[in-house]
Amino acid sequence: MKVLANDGISQSGIDTLAKNGFEVITTKVAQNQLENYINQHSIDAILVRSATQVRQELIDACPSLKLIGRGGVGMDNIDVEYAIDQGLHVINTPNASSSSVAELVFAHLFGMVRFLHQANREMPLEGDTRFKDLKKDFAAGTELRGKTLGIIGLGRIGREVAKIALGVGMKVIAFDAMVGEATINLSFYTGQTIAINIKTEPIEEVLKKSDFITLHVPSQESYIIGEKQFNAMKNGVGIVNAARGGVVDEVALVNALNTGKVRYAGLDVFEKEPTPEIQLLMNPDISLTPHIGAATLEAQDRIGKELAEQIIKLLSE
Repeated sequence: MKVLANDGISQSGIDTLAKNGFEVITTKVAQNQLENYINQHSIDAILVRSATQVRQELIDACPSLKLIGRGGVGMDNIDVEYAIDQGLHVINTPNASSSSVAELVFAHLFGMVRFLHQANREMPLEGDTRFKDLKKDFAAGTELRGKTLGIIGLGRIGREVAKIALGVGMKVIAFDAMVGEATINLSFYTGQTIAINIKTEPIEEVLKKSDFITLHVPSQESYIIGEKQFNAMKNGVGIVNAARGGVVDEVALVNALNTGKVRYAGLDVFEKEPTPEIQLLMNPDISLTPHIGAATLEAQDRIGKELAEQIIKLLSE
């Protein structure tokens, strides 16, 4: 059987599939050429991340397809229900990248409160001529310890974020439309574990109480955070979006940064990927990454192995 890993797959995933008789193709096929490529090569399974779309039209046009796999959590680039109705297997890897995304959230948080995103822009330009001035400019950092982190979306990634926050010494509050209470299990290298229960609260309370807010929700039809929600937050709040572009109103975010309502913002995802708005890219108050939440070697290794194991189980029967 042939597997097209159109957005790539780890070598461990390739090796696992190959050992079980699967041919893995890692050629990157353009979206408008996928239909012809799949049909010409009789592809049985296609693996994607966020770049490739697998919509109803492609599914209808490619009768050889038996499985669609998403390396990651979100499935908004796949017509999942339609594919299942047509008898295809649809799989993803909801656990594999949670830790990586959570660590990126804290990379943004730690960087923002110590102005690393700004210092790393200014030091190469003026570090040799304005060292003392820059030291003064960036000397008013704050600590995360003792602050309140509001988590919007207490699923797998939200819970991993909560683990790190608790370890740092932050107070954690959360909103989730589907979860009333979650147990956060902290495991240490000594084998010790601590279980902490977090009861979710109305989103209005989370917005009002939080010093920092991070979002971990799937793609939405409308903004979760817009002008009204920004107005309800504390003055000087920090916000991180490593979930999906479109859950935060970027125009309202820039306005909130300009007024000082929001002091820090970290963005890993954007409404207009892969061409984010220049107002975001040039804003010195925003810490920026190019949608790399799950892009660690460890996560990609886990994703590849998990996809391979599921494919073997489903298509070898």
